Amino acid sequence: MAANCTWDSMDVHLLRVLHALLTECSVSKAARRLNQSQPAVSTALRRLRDITGDQLLVRSRNGMTPTERGAGLLEPVKIALQQIEAIAVRQVKFDAASSRRVFNIATPDYLNAVLLGEIVARLRKFAPNSQVAFHSLGPDFDYARALEAGELDVVIGNWPQPPENLRMAPLFDDEVVCIMRKGHPLAGRALSTADYLAAEHLVPTPYAVGQRGVIDLHLARERLKRNVVAYVPYFGLVPYLLLETDMLFSSPRIFAEHCAKMMPLTIAEAPIDFPRMSFYLLWHDRSHYEEECRWFREQITSVARSSPVIPRPGPTPVASGPSPATALSFAV
Repeated sequence: MAANCTWDSMDVHLLRVLHALLTECSVSKAARRLNQSQPAVSTALRRLRDITGDQLLVRSRNGMTPTERGAGLLEPVKIALQQIEAIAVRQVKFDAASSRRVFNIATPDYLNAVLLGEIVARLRKFAPNSQVAFHSLGPDFDYARALEAGELDVVIGNWPQPPENLRMAPLFDDEVVCIMRKGHPLAGRALSTADYLAAEHLVPTPYAVGQRGVIDLHLARERLKRNVVAYVPYFGLVPYLLLETDMLFSSPRIFAEHCAKMMPLTIAEAPIDFPRMSFYLLWHDRSHYEEECRWFREQITSVARSSPVIPRPGPTPVASGPSPATALSFAV
């Protein structure tokens, strides 16, 4: 196929369209993602085909699929857009006091009661005209895509293997403890491994696809199995379920201590040496150089590292992307 245009015809708009098309593999989805009309994206695709001399996307049984040439262009186009964004970053110093930015953050819901309240208080103090929107993590929520698309600014997570294309900074570590009602038959005494395994357990529904928690991962490695009798999708329901049953709940200490202060619940040390849970901040390269987003990340890390109720982080260094050595963290 002879090209009617040259690479000199390529501009930032066409690069963004090409990235959206290769990512979504659909003209209509790319149009929605770019907030453009479908005919406009179709016209841009024709121009891209002329410039590259390749079809880029072809029809398949499941819609559209990239050609070999198209698939090979995805990573170079992504890098080019990141570099353009870095070049275009504003040089004007960010003024938090006058900012009207809406910051978007997604977190596990067991952090909501403690950490997030302090984050909001800090934003109200230093950026009183801004807003913060919290988003729930769940198995159907693609947080990595949301970060890449700019729908989220940051995510607080504790997965064993976060996506390698995301930047990461450690926040804090916490230990696993058990929480139960004060009238529980096991309350008030040290738990044995046999007590723990035989007890009825309430466990959280995983909040990320394919992510097993620290408890079951460790038990599986030790060839042990606990008696799970119920699953709960929201941590906010946990204390109420514990008050009405003889179930145990294994959780980060920060969550257990918060619940025990508010309700007639008690904490017991876990009889099994579970690994500590490491929490970290995740963000995408697209917002790495943005002054507003950088300031927001600094507020979160400042709260996590200065709050009297947040455990102190371990020695893990800040990394531009998680590696096998730095991603040893787990969901409950």
